Amino acid sequence: MVIVRVITGEARGRRLVTLEGEDVRPTTDRVKEGMFNIIQFELEGSQVLDLFAGSGQLGIEALSRGAKRCVFVDSSSRSLDTVKMNLKTVGFENRASVLNGEAKMYLSLCRDKFDIALLDPPYHKKITDEVLPLLAPKMNDNGVIICETAADEELLQSAGEFSVCREYKYGKIKLTVYRKNG
Repeated sequence: MVIVRVITGEARGRRLVTLEGEDVRPTTDRVKEGMFNIIQFELEGSQVLDLFAGSGQLGIEALSRGAKRCVFVDSSSRSLDTVKMNLKTVGFENRASVLNGEAKMYLSLCRDKFDIALLDPPYHKKITDEVLPLLAPKMNDNGVIICETAADEELLQSAGEFSVCREYKYGKIKLTVYRKNG
């Protein structure tokens, strides 16, 4: 298992476990720090969605930095067991929902609204383009969607009322930020 850490906030420095394997790619501290710098003033009291949760490190970082609640969604039961273990490690179980499901199915059934959505799907699978149109209606008006992808991946320029407002590159990784038009 690979160990990652919570960068700052309530659980600062706490170690989180991630799964190992070809399909697992924990977000690096550099990319995670960049991601949370983008939304640092929007986290307090927010409702967060960690879609393709993996180990849950992105949602846990959001909770550590003041998010009110986070929904973790992943289709892998191994990943979700890891999310639950990490939530217990940092003591955030009561501020989280951990759901087993495929992203498109979850979004088609979801009735919740989110302020922040963090997406880190498998690279080069075009999953993001399928998920964004389903996610956009689940976002609050001032919401923000951040997608982590390979730097060479092209994403939709808009989904519903949300469109790309900025892209950040970190070597081979890209963060694409979507906000509501206007």
